[in-house]
Amino acid sequence: MNAAPRPAPRALEARRRAHGVTATLSLALLAFVAGCDQPRAHGDVHAVVVAATADLWQQVEMDVENAIAPTIQVVRNERTFRVTWQDPSVEAEWSPLRRFRNIVVIGAEGDPWVDEVLASRRGDAPAVQAPQIVKTQNVWARGQGVTLVLLPSSGDAEALAGLLEPLNRSLDDQYREFARNRMFVSGRDTILADSLSNHVGFRLVLPAVYRYSVTDSVFRFRNDNPSPTELIREIGVTWASPIPDELPGQAEIEMWRRSFAEANYGEPQVLDTTVTTLREVAVAGSDRPGLEYQAAWASAPDAWPAGGPLLTRVLPCPGQDRLYFLDAWLYAPAREKYEYLIQLQTILDSFQCAGGPPVATASRSGAP
Repeated sequence: MNAAPRPAPRALEARRRAHGVTATLSLALLAFVAGCDQPRAHGDVHAVVVAATADLWQQVEMDVENAIAPTIQVVRNERTFRVTWQDPSVEAEWSPLRRFRNIVVIGAEGDPWVDEVLASRRGDAPAVQAPQIVKTQNVWARGQGVTLVLLPSSGDAEALAGLLEPLNRSLDDQYREFARNRMFVSGRDTILADSLSNHVGFRLVLPAVYRYSVTDSVFRFRNDNPSPTELIREIGVTWASPIPDELPGQAEIEMWRRSFAEANYGEPQVLDTTVTTLREVAVAGSDRPGLEYQAAWASAPDAWPAGGPLLTRVLPCPGQDRLYFLDAWLYAPAREKYEYLIQLQTILDSFQCAGGPPVATASRSGAP
């Protein structure tokens, strides 16, 4: 097996750090110039306060909660957000909650809390007409995001049904943007990405805080800040050649993942297939789609109990006659995991078939 060419790393470390400092200073400047005439929003990004009258909430509570905070499978079922309802007509209780970071307001024009949201919009904002989802910011606090579910009339539960899907999409898009921005506060390691593209054959854009190692044709990228006992995000990349006529199925992907984990991860990982998904994904630089497999991993029965979600992708690059295998896993005990899953997906989504060495020099790794 030929050793894969290694990207040039260490000499450019100072430039990586400079990129991270620049990004951090830019964020600080944006925060400073934001309006200072309001109190700062409080509450963490996973908490959502919903303002709706008691009568309306009694009719729509379950539907709205499922739209705002759908259940996802990580190691066990987990809600994407924590939802707190408050009747905004009860001023003593609504007043402190309306300063939370994430607010969803449900109602019609004429409701005082709805009129406050509409009045906060800029003068050049497009006109709105119910039923509609309206996004705005900083209504009652600085650094706040507000989503208005505008109904034709107050208490119109039937009109709400058609807005649940766009409500879910709006909040999820907002959260994904937050997760992506936060993961790249350290800067994008474009130097590493360019080196991988030029010398190895694939491009992958990671935050500058990731470390990497290379063994033969296995590339591993790892971020275990602040401590590996608290949080680990890792991505492994390798390939096989030639590309088979058909992509491996789920059973073959699971077999590959078991063997890859056994060969490359320091602690044994048992594949948990209780809940799995397999979906098609696009591959940048390729005219053939790939596959993404999602499941979970757990520590061996006689080891310290641990586990987390994993994503494995099988991505063909016909121009190189390589079938790439990407494996991403997360360890985040006692933390909400949705943000970190988005981070891993963002990194995997950045994969691109590149120039790299000719097919004749490609290593052949163990694969299905």
